[in-house]
Amino acid sequence: MAHDTQAAPIGHEKVERNVGLMAVLIVIVVAFGGLAEIVPLFFIKDTTEPVAGLKPLTALQLEGRDIYIREGCYLCHSQMVRPFRAETERYGHYSVAGEFVYDHPFQWGSKRTGPDLARVGGRYSDDWHRVHLNNPRDVVPESNMPGFPWLFENKLDGELTGKKMATLRTLGVPYTDADIQGAKAAVQGKPEIEALVAYLQNLGTVISNKR
Repeated sequence: MAHDTQAAPIGHEKVERNVGLMAVLIVIVVAFGGLAEIVPLFFIKDTTEPVAGLKPLTALQLEGRDIYIREGCYLCHSQMVRPFRAETERYGHYSVAGEFVYDHPFQWGSKRTGPDLARVGGRYSDDWHRVHLNNPRDVVPESNMPGFPWLFENKLDGELTGKKMATLRTLGVPYTDADIQGAKAAVQGKPEIEALVAYLQNLGTVISNKR
């Protein structure tokens, strides 16, 4: 006597009918795929070692970087020139991973309400930056960037600058004891605008800006 039975699902059919099993397998596959993409990068010198001539930010530049983050500059400006002709002709040499090994956190970004700043260092004078940051429309009439006049009034006290540098040293940034000990004196009493301009003038200068 024949029996009307349905064979038990095997192989991928079993996985497709078991949501829990499928979820576990997806996680495993994604994890292995991610590791296969990420782990090799830790052993490639181009992504883990600084480019020739790269130096840690000075105490003043470091404070400028923190002001840049505090004021939300990264929300409108990226710091990563992609290797496309349209970008390299406008901004300069494409960005290289070794330029950013001392950046914690890096400021690559993807938003370009304003132009990319990866190679802005040395393109304009200090005075131009000061005028621009005070009232952008004085030098770029069509700009929709806000002004930052308070940076001319706020003063740095340097109380935490040395501690910041000491923390960054634990992350691999080669600050010396002298750098850390002299940090407060290097920035104390200086206006924030001076620190921000110093930071901007350093961006991208380790690789030639020539286009």
